[in-house]
Amino acid sequence: MITDNSVKDYVTQVASGEPTPGGGSVAALAGSLGTALTSMVGNLTIGKKVYEELDEKVKKEMNEDFYELQKSIEKLNHIVHEDTKAFDGVMQALKLPKDTEEEKARRSEAIQEGYKVALEVPLRCAEECFKVLKLQKVFADYGNVNAITDVGVGALLAAAGLEGSLFNVRINLLYIKDKEYKERIEKKMEQLLKDGNRLKESLLATVYGRLG
Repeated sequence: MITDNSVKDYVTQVASGEPTPGGGSVAALAGSLGTALTSMVGNLTIGKKVYEELDEKVKKEMNEDFYELQKSIEKLNHIVHEDTKAFDGVMQALKLPKDTEEEKARRSEAIQEGYKVALEVPLRCAEECFKVLKLQKVFADYGNVNAITDVGVGALLAAAGLEGSLFNVRINLLYIKDKEYKERIEKKMEQLLKDGNRLKESLLATVYGRLG
């Protein structure tokens, strides 16, 4: 998997003339790094003196959200690799024969399905990054203040992962002919972006507030 490569190798691949890894993969990596930073804040808080002084309800929320962060890191890391393969279905469909009307119809259907797969991968990434933005709240509110800027960077990266992924959803959606499917995805995208930006701004306001 591409995530097994060194950071240097990954950056070199992104900078090359190859189409993958591209923006979708990088967006997933941004989300994963933002999640990892928040996990770091959790590790610098849970079990420490500042943690022991927290209300039991807050402790429970922090523990549960910390656990969810670990799952999000794993999912986003997988998407970093998966996104590089997401467009394969379209490429394979484009190679199908188109000599007869039946072949043309089969090829067209395969292309449409390929585009749906290609956009559903980054859409899952955007949804996961949105989940991370929600999980970051308790760490922004109560995490170790000495690591509060890491929460801020984490929020920025998660938001970048969300919006960056939606770019890939949008460009693939341009080729979808199914109007009902298209409208459903557009509505979901709009809501994710709106709510994601709201969460990001709220997190940043908390970070700046705790910075004094």
